[in-house]
Amino acid sequence: MNFENLLIEIGTEELPPKSLIKLASNFAQGIESSLKEADIDYSDVIWFATPRRLAVNVKQLASMQKDRLIEKRGPAVTAAFDSEGNATPAALGWARSNNVNIEDVGRLKTDKGEWLFYQGSEKGQSITQLLPGIVEAALISLPIPKPMRWGSNSIQFIRPIHTITMLFGSELVAGNVFGIDSSRMVLGHRFLGDKRFSLAHADEYLTQLKRHFVLADYVERKEYIRKEVNALAASENATADMNEDLLDEVTALVEWPVAMTASFDESFLEVPKEALIYTMKGDQKYFPLIDDNGLLLARFIFISNIETKYPDLIVSGNEKVIRPRLADAQFFYASDKKHTLESRLASLDTILFQKQLGTLLDKSKRISTLSGLIAKTLHQDEVSASRAGLLSKTDLMTNMVMEFPDVQGIMGMYYAKLDGESVEVANALNEQYKPRFSGDSLPLTPISIAVALADKIDTLVGIFGIGQIPKGDKDPFALRRAAIGVLRIIIESKLALDLNDLVENSIAAFGDKVKTQDLKTNVVDFILARFKALYLEQGIGVDVIQAVLEIRPTYPAEFAARIEAINQFKTNDAAEALAAANKRVANILAKNPISAANTINIDLLTEDAEVRLVEALNTAQTEVEGFTDASDYTNALNVLATLRGPIDSFFDSVMVMVDDPAVRMNRLSILLKLRSLFLTCGDISLLS
Repeated sequence: MNFENLLIEIGTEELPPKSLIKLASNFAQGIESSLKEADIDYSDVIWFATPRRLAVNVKQLASMQKDRLIEKRGPAVTAAFDSEGNATPAALGWARSNNVNIEDVGRLKTDKGEWLFYQGSEKGQSITQLLPGIVEAALISLPIPKPMRWGSNSIQFIRPIHTITMLFGSELVAGNVFGIDSSRMVLGHRFLGDKRFSLAHADEYLTQLKRHFVLADYVERKEYIRKEVNALAASENATADMNEDLLDEVTALVEWPVAMTASFDESFLEVPKEALIYTMKGDQKYFPLIDDNGLLLARFIFISNIETKYPDLIVSGNEKVIRPRLADAQFFYASDKKHTLESRLASLDTILFQKQLGTLLDKSKRISTLSGLIAKTLHQDEVSASRAGLLSKTDLMTNMVMEFPDVQGIMGMYYAKLDGESVEVANALNEQYKPRFSGDSLPLTPISIAVALADKIDTLVGIFGIGQIPKGDKDPFALRRAAIGVLRIIIESKLALDLNDLVENSIAAFGDKVKTQDLKTNVVDFILARFKALYLEQGIGVDVIQAVLEIRPTYPAEFAARIEAINQFKTNDAAEALAAANKRVANILAKNPISAANTINIDLLTEDAEVRLVEALNTAQTEVEGFTDASDYTNALNVLATLRGPIDSFFDSVMVMVDDPAVRMNRLSILLKLRSLFLTCGDISLLS
């Protein structure tokens, strides 16, 4: 058996750029999975990708499968032979299916009986025999939402395929995949160098493609673009606006990247920079340039897929392409400024938010009411919060936002300032949507916080109120994201807000539009359930999260404080023993429930251990109440940790379920007080 590097390349028409990484990595995973299943040794699997190819390089691949040991159990011996010892049809059929004579079959004895048993070996196949099937299976399993046909054949794939190349070292692996025979021919750059060329060896793939103006290594191409863009930006004394998603998309659009700088008319800079940046990045895949003061320059960087002696022509072409898009933004901005945001309120009544919940005007009025109540609770400007809530959706009716949806909120801020609204109101129109995604920044000012919370709570209550609760991965109104946003804003801003109050006020604002049973409980529980996702991302254990969820604190800031305290408590030497003791107490009380009104009768304490435990509980209770009143659950748990000794002594020497009913009830009351004291922080019995 020998080992060689394997190359597989699928040459295609231009692949969708936003799917390129996923397609390439899944193709490599499919190949790797099949090699493992076939029991073929290799050292590594690497993928390459350009707009016109998916490729996989398997390092040090064995030329053969390993021989396989075959073991098959047949019918029970009692059913395999008749009373005269002759093989039954069942036994003969099983033997034939395994290509063996019944006389050569062994026996397998187990505790449950004896069976016919065949053991043999199957010689491994060569990689050249297996590879076409492996490649086709990997292509079929790619995540392609809308496969297409081309020509007269019935093959379906994401784009038409032109070439299939499978090289095991220098050996061409013959085979047909999707109706195309494997060959040494590889696609070069569409416009530079040879359109196709022959590949002699798998190891020549990257170097030969570079000679034909193709950087096939996606990571290398991406980092080259990043370096070139940063260098050009530095030469302009600026920084390129270059997020990873845009960089990935540009990398997936070119095979031979050439970075160039172009410009546009400075008159366009009168338009808010976000709108210009949106169209440059979103529509044209350009990299805008920002100066040290955060101002947009009338310059941008783009990546060409062509190396030419006449770069000025390419620069000029890109400048011509961007001009009408910027002119549109300039026109929309100028026309929008002729109308105030307040004047657009009436038009919101023509747009449905949701059929059963009314229009965007209805939603704006509800947000206004709830924003004012939140601001009042936080001792902030109720009037400004209500005003911001009322205007919160008006920029959706502007030409700019209709054309460039991603600038909603941002344009509201600019237009509000032009209308003479306060800075706080204007900023709230922008920050109401925060956090827009995981890890996004939060609204900063109290007015912005009030509107952001009101908007999210309104959506949660409304959609739950008409029974459209998210199921599985279906969440068309992004309720999970809204709930996590509510939690993050309240926790990270350290706000003393109760979810019960927020939801109650929102339900009242809806009036008779929402009528589902237990609506408040369902919405609050849904929001609280998001704590799990929020804290799992931070590495907090499920048991810690569940310990707090069990007592259902509806103040998110309190919930967070408990999580932090219990997570720290788990590192305490006494934590494991106290968790076990709490679990034992919970089990006893579950089987022997008593009223919380029961008190401990000191006259019925007969054992030293129960006396000491009651004294310790009384002392701890005073300290714990002081700490919990200050939301200091860490120190509260530190006090409770000192109870380990008295608790252990109690369970070692005191029998709770004695015959005397009065003493038994008294000891159950001791356990109830112990349990209640620990539950002030969380259900410690759930810790593992």
